[in-house]
Amino acid sequence: MRIFTKKVVRLIEIFKKVVTLQLEKIKNLCGEAVFLLLLKKKMDKLEEVQRMTMQKIMILLAIAVFGFNHIALSQSATVSAIKIGNRVDVTIGGTFFTSYHFSADEKYPFFFPVNGPVSGGSVTSMRNGIWSHHSSLFFGCDRVNGGNYWQEGLERGRIISIGAHIAETNGARVVITDECIWKRPDAEAPIIDRRKITVTAPKKDLFLLDFDIEMEMLMDVTIEKTNHSLFSARIDPDLSVQQGGAMVNSEGKQGEKATFGEPSPWIDCYGTRKTGIEGIAILQHPSNNWFPSPWFTRDYGFISPTPMYFPKDDVATVLKKGDKIQLRYRVAVHGGNTQQADIAGLYTQYSKQ
Repeated sequence: MRIFTKKVVRLIEIFKKVVTLQLEKIKNLCGEAVFLLLLKKKMDKLEEVQRMTMQKIMILLAIAVFGFNHIALSQSATVSAIKIGNRVDVTIGGTFFTSYHFSADEKYPFFFPVNGPVSGGSVTSMRNGIWSHHSSLFFGCDRVNGGNYWQEGLERGRIISIGAHIAETNGARVVITDECIWKRPDAEAPIIDRRKITVTAPKKDLFLLDFDIEMEMLMDVTIEKTNHSLFSARIDPDLSVQQGGAMVNSEGKQGEKATFGEPSPWIDCYGTRKTGIEGIAILQHPSNNWFPSPWFTRDYGFISPTPMYFPKDDVATVLKKGDKIQLRYRVAVHGGNTQQADIAGLYTQYSKQ
């Protein structure tokens, strides 16, 4: 059809690229078919397009953008944050979601609670009777140049926040940045890490925390084989396998026996509460060192992609001064089970970012 001029066709192509790059979330929610439908609805008759000037086309496309933004706002909730003392509180849609704690008297910074979209209660736990050193959603490591940056005992080593900041809180997302020194008495700090955590709520039953962490070696570092390493989540007992919940990895294997030590891009834990089903998944980004890391899992409610428990020589992981390790994780706090939350689809989307 010779309805559009070449310039108009080119304009629409450019516009669609902008939608793809800048409104990817909206397009994922609505699909291109809806975009075209919105565009079509702005045209009273096909014949009118032939008489449209370039200015009218620009106006029409702008109206379409506003339509997409309206759809996006109706699908996602406002995310905001406030810093209070040694924590950052995050709310979604006006409801409290989580706090990032970075107090100097804690072993390491952590998130707690991490409230689910269905019950409003935390999908993680801390200070449990069994393994009380697990603090909800956290990042640490044991046996680092003789120090312990994981278990209780501050004198054995701490990951000390230099001071968290709210880098962005614009309604669509919250971005928290922090820089942390790994330190213990009478010893030089072996590691400094820089972390960025982005919180979004793309759906009413899906909250995301994206972790981007850089670990810089300040000296030669030896991490002896340890099951206590890096990113971890202590699951609330309600969602644990022991209490009737489920633990599922990307290959469909379930429970501690089938998932322990298995390399897998993600693991999801979910369970049924009185208000419905909800869960939490950890996704490893394919750009990570050691991807896909084998998992340390426990049916009482613990999941952690743990490369330092499975070193190549079965002895230690050795890093050189100046080495920088980039690690990315996505935490999906979701309603429904693994299939209903489409964790596999979320991972596919995340892996391309």
